[in-house]
Amino acid sequence: MTKQHDIVPVHLVVQAMRDNGYKNAAHALAELIDNSIQAGATEVEVLCAEKETQLEQRRRSRIHQIAVLDNGTGMDSTVLRMALQFGNGTYLAEDKHTGMGRFGMGLPCSSISQCKRVDVWTWQSGVENAIYTYLDLNQIKKQQLTQVPEPEKRNIPEIWEKVITGFGRTGTLVLWSDIDRCVWKTGKTIIENSEFVIGRMYRKFLDTKKVVIRMATFDLDEPTKTMVEKFARPNDPGYLMAETVCPHPFDKTPMFQPWAAEDSYEVTITIEFRGQKHEVKIRFSYAKKEARPGKNPGNLPHGKHAAKNVGVSVVRASRELELDESWTNKRSSDRWWGVEIEFPPALDDLFGVTNNKQSARNFSDMASLDIDSFLKDGKTISQLKEELNQDEDPRGPLIEIALKIDKTIKSIRNLIEAQMSDSESRQKRHQGSSAEKVATNVTDERKKEGHQGQSDKDESLPSEERKEIIETTLIDTGVLESKAEDLAAKTVSDGLKYTFAKADMDTPAFFSVKTGGGAIIITLNTNHPAYKKLVEVLEKEVEDVDTETLRSRLTNSLEGLKLLLMAWARYEDEQPDGQRPRSVQEARFDWGRVARQFLEGEE
Repeated sequence: MTKQHDIVPVHLVVQAMRDNGYKNAAHALAELIDNSIQAGATEVEVLCAEKETQLEQRRRSRIHQIAVLDNGTGMDSTVLRMALQFGNGTYLAEDKHTGMGRFGMGLPCSSISQCKRVDVWTWQSGVENAIYTYLDLNQIKKQQLTQVPEPEKRNIPEIWEKVITGFGRTGTLVLWSDIDRCVWKTGKTIIENSEFVIGRMYRKFLDTKKVVIRMATFDLDEPTKTMVEKFARPNDPGYLMAETVCPHPFDKTPMFQPWAAEDSYEVTITIEFRGQKHEVKIRFSYAKKEARPGKNPGNLPHGKHAAKNVGVSVVRASRELELDESWTNKRSSDRWWGVEIEFPPALDDLFGVTNNKQSARNFSDMASLDIDSFLKDGKTISQLKEELNQDEDPRGPLIEIALKIDKTIKSIRNLIEAQMSDSESRQKRHQGSSAEKVATNVTDERKKEGHQGQSDKDESLPSEERKEIIETTLIDTGVLESKAEDLAAKTVSDGLKYTFAKADMDTPAFFSVKTGGGAIIITLNTNHPAYKKLVEVLEKEVEDVDTETLRSRLTNSLEGLKLLLMAWARYEDEQPDGQRPRSVQEARFDWGRVARQFLEGEE
């Protein structure tokens, strides 16, 4: 019995541990599936038993019990008792940091997060030799149960023999009852909501057929009549697997393709941690063009499916911990790229894996890390990493990973948005004039007035030569080759003087201006805050966007324009005495005159 001054009053601590952060029943069930796979199971069944209950004036079928059955190796009496202890377990005790288990919290913590009683049967030489024990929160609360009961030989209730596909020679059955914290009230909703998450968590096991996961719902009064039955299919957020839950036409073929612009789609980074070297794998993918047809591909069934799989998939020991949305910028284009990072359990402490295996906190924090704030006084990335490593700061080894992911996501996003922009540009070309056409016409008028530009002399070059020069100039600025080729061809074929592009540039300038092939090339720096404030906010899709959101976007853009003008005003204010202030003012006057002519030309 607990004494008055015990450091840990068990009955109170166990009650508090019910609020241990499991997102929902699907994530709690995943802990049990982890144990099954860790025990070598090839078949796992998630079984939901419903029972009619009187609710106010009506009787409704509600979840009564949930069971997880596997054909793993089973447990002996010692291991079974250990498995139901909080903070114990064979993989914790033996320091086996190689598989999904480690923390010794999975079975008891996940169970009590959803129910007040958990019963366990396990066998190693036929189900007829099953041994049994349990935990009951009501008994723990009353201090009637202070130890895991000694396992005893006991038959599995007959009801479960009627609903399973069969018992293995070895295996385990975990049964939840007195379910009071499951937000989903029927077996159907539990399966529907769990299928998506479980399919994603265990996609690698399901894709290779290493594990089959059956999910079924039945009525306790008619156990032989299955109400719902599904076999979990892979849900791949990188959409590179062939047969998945993705809607037609991408249920049998991958919707995405590997990203291999610079490296192989799989990048390996070796990390030294606590005297050992470990490999971290990062995989990148992006949507095929045929997956994004028309104006609003996001409204198609597969586009809506992709919208539910946005983020960086964090994978540990082949099992997904979470889909981390910290790396997204909440744009519609985020649904069209995929990133998967996979690391071994030996790096749990480095990545900040939580004991319920639902996130990697240290890695997630890297998404919002402001690297520039660390790189002061000419400090390099290598120096920063070395400094953080000496301070035993976990961010040190993770910086290289974060930079690679961030840079590649930007490149993929730029390509996707460029392709989307191309589609919009083609539509606008048939609808009427564009800003580039207006500027070209105004420039022709200015040339007639005697205003000559450096780019004008190349206008007489052959078309093919002009296209080649423009394309090369765009690529040198940082524009992707495929986009540069399209822009160059459009500029020459449409007789345009100007072309706009976007690139991830390493410069403090908001945009660059280059000439070549008779054209003036303006490249917007997507890294500059002005791009996000003035351009990005207005380019976002407006489909299904409410008036208030549109008003907010316009307000943000106006604020961005004001800040840009105030930055120029301060730039003038900071000029030293002498000729320079006058030169800056004259540049503003001259630009204003040209801008007036261009804008009036649009009218």
